[in-house]
Amino acid sequence: MRSLVVYESLWGNTEKVARAIADRLDADGDVEVRDAESAPSSTDGFDLLVVGGPTHAFSMSRPRTRAEAVESRQAPREPVEGIREWLDRLAPPDTKIPAVAFDTRVAKPRLPGSAAKAARHELRSLGFDTEFKQRTFHVHGYEGPLVDGELDEAGRWAGEILSQVGSAAG
Repeated sequence: MRSLVVYESLWGNTEKVARAIADRLDADGDVEVRDAESAPSSTDGFDLLVVGGPTHAFSMSRPRTRAEAVESRQAPREPVEGIREWLDRLAPPDTKIPAVAFDTRVAKPRLPGSAAKAARHELRSLGFDTEFKQRTFHVHGYEGPLVDGELDEAGRWAGEILSQVGSAAG
């Protein structure tokens, strides 16, 4: 199986989750990990797509929310393009491949909204198979670090996805 993992990360927490997912997927096939700015605009040749980003203002980030994260919270990185923009330029798949979404967001206070839910909706509208539920991984505060055990959980979740994708293909 060939997988593409695309992420957006300002503090590095979402990237860590993406790489933990990719490490588990790599055990069963070939994996390409790309940030949204360098990700391909087509999923041709891939059998699975995983998309992840931080939840900002109850959804996927926007240029304004990324700029605010840098200005008011001193985020070390401000991506020019996040997963929202990448999904806008992503071509519909030639064949209906599975796509899953994840996000990172604060553990407390518990806030509504989810970048993963919004990304899953966009993936479905593009024609991907989105039967697999999105997943949230928690961070302490806006900057992180990740809550203990979240990277292990990301690997477990990736294993579940592999198992489900394998069952669906078989």
